[in-house]
Amino acid sequence: MFSRLAFLKRIKAPNGGTYNLRKTATTTTTTTLSAVLPEQPIGFRFFASQIAKRTSCFKPWPKQGDYVGSFRKMSSTAGIGMAKNEEGLKLVLVNGGSRARKMVGIWLFGSAAWVFSMVLLGGVTRLTRSGLSMTDWKFTGSLPPLSEEEWLHEFDKYKQSPEYKRINKGMSIEDFKFIYWMEYAHRMWGRALGVMFALPFSYFLRKGYITLGLGLRLSALFALGAGQGLIGWWMVKSGLEEPASEYAQPRVSPYRLAAHLTSAFAIYCGLFWTALSVVMPEPPAESVAWVRGAAKVKRLALPVGILVAITAVSGAFVAGNDAGHAYNTFPKMGDTWIPEDVLDMKPLIRNFFENTSTVQLDHRILATTTLISIGTLWWSTRKLDIHPAVKSLIGSTIGMAALQVTLGISTLLSYVPVSLGTAHQAGALTLLTLMILLNHTVRRPSMSLLKSLPQVAKTT
Repeated sequence: MFSRLAFLKRIKAPNGGTYNLRKTATTTTTTTLSAVLPEQPIGFRFFASQIAKRTSCFKPWPKQGDYVGSFRKMSSTAGIGMAKNEEGLKLVLVNGGSRARKMVGIWLFGSAAWVFSMVLLGGVTRLTRSGLSMTDWKFTGSLPPLSEEEWLHEFDKYKQSPEYKRINKGMSIEDFKFIYWMEYAHRMWGRALGVMFALPFSYFLRKGYITLGLGLRLSALFALGAGQGLIGWWMVKSGLEEPASEYAQPRVSPYRLAAHLTSAFAIYCGLFWTALSVVMPEPPAESVAWVRGAAKVKRLALPVGILVAITAVSGAFVAGNDAGHAYNTFPKMGDTWIPEDVLDMKPLIRNFFENTSTVQLDHRILATTTLISIGTLWWSTRKLDIHPAVKSLIGSTIGMAALQVTLGISTLLSYVPVSLGTAHQAGALTLLTLMILLNHTVRRPSMSLLKSLPQVAKTT
């Protein structure tokens, strides 16, 4: 034992000092360790790890627990997020220290917020029936009409569309300008996002902040964002074609609308999850008991999160079929619980994507199931020993789910006004955000962190 203590005497501090040992006498002679630590963060990590290894023999001593635990905590704290082993390196997405992580995190959270606003602006564009006002598209965009002659030219092109002929015939030039500006703003907001994403990305790459793993992930998200413009035009083009029936209203394909919205959700989720991973490479875990509790929460949170995403996508088919303007009663659909025509289309599968009655019924069932599932998640985890942040997230999620169902019912009963329809779409994305945050928070910590945790969290 004393040979091990002698080793400590020989350790030289990085600044030329030494780490000293002193003996203190109590009722029985006890040797305690007192390290005079220099203010050298690099040497500190090496010293702490050596102390943790060399003092392992102190465990049998009856009164050594305090400083052994202290050294273990020091060693683990110094290694979190900066571990030298292979697993630790995988956690690091950004080089350059905490300042670089903060800068990249702010950029990614800002990009995610921009996509959130894009989804809302797209919802307003759809609810105001502005999406078909621009009858052509360029990848790089173009200037809006700047003279009265140019406005009349654009208006003439719109007059050739089925929407004008069947719905907006006789529209004034001023009304056309409103819907044109809505669609133009939506398109240019998306292009601006591409520029605002690419410029910081290039800067951070040049500075060496972006690791290979993060670079590949962000490149994939950028490519998906660039493709989103193509998907949007592919969707709009379907609404510029003559409907199959002379009695049908011109509208975009519900399949293409769902693809456009799902792609936007995927970009948002990818950006938000990546931003969380940058600023929080390890989940909040202060004890093994809390890690076990988080694992139990995750078994429920993951399927519930998937259900929330499916419910949100089903809303795209409600919008694509204008199903919100049918059966504006609740809880019954008209005078019945289930309309008689829910399975009228052939083949059968078409009813779930094209039949107005079936699409709305599906969305009602999915929304109710989602609310019950989130309530079950809260009920099942209320007595678990979990981190307070996880408890708070679960409480916020069930509150948001209740609000979202209320918004959905209000939107339906009010015949889908623009304000409530937009709020309902924002609520869907907010609920999805909370589920992403919850699943990210309860993920399993790295093995290096797990080994350093006490069994039970300390209470103050």
